[in-house]
Amino acid sequence: MATAKHSSAAATAPATPGADTAKYQQLEAFLTGLKVDGADLAGRRAVLIPALHRAQEIFSYLPTEVQKFIAAHLNLHVSEVNGVVSFYHYFKTKMSGKHTIEFCLGTACYVRGAAKLIEKAESMLKAKLGETTTDGLFTLGSLRCVGACSLAPVVQIDGKTYGRVTAEQIPAILAEYQK
Repeated sequence: MATAKHSSAAATAPATPGADTAKYQQLEAFLTGLKVDGADLAGRRAVLIPALHRAQEIFSYLPTEVQKFIAAHLNLHVSEVNGVVSFYHYFKTKMSGKHTIEFCLGTACYVRGAAKLIEKAESMLKAKLGETTTDGLFTLGSLRCVGACSLAPVVQIDGKTYGRVTAEQIPAILAEYQK
């Protein structure tokens, strides 16, 4: 597999309007500190996931421009970087809201009314599952199972778990985060 040529020009922050140069500089400092031999493909691949984790910490998500930046710096194909990003559920390619609401869709939660909770939140926030509200405050998502079946249905907001939630409780729960 041929790799893209690495050059200092390729690894600089993109010259797009609104590009956050400080964030790219922070990412570049991290990537430079990885001390990977440019000729060692296995070594460059080995640091890809830590590089993506750090980039997501810095940018909150991994847009195409950031993926290209990492690919250029690690001398990898953009398609290889994107393949890793799209494979792992943890990595996000869209900007997330300030708060992440996740509805458990495991069997117990689903049977006990998770769909009604989702309908209520979507109606209130005017966003669908997988979307971010227009004000950027909430991103709606789902989880397979949180392992709290006795508390079904479960909703997590920013990692805080709410158990035995009813559709009627959704407005009060959301209000805690709308302040």
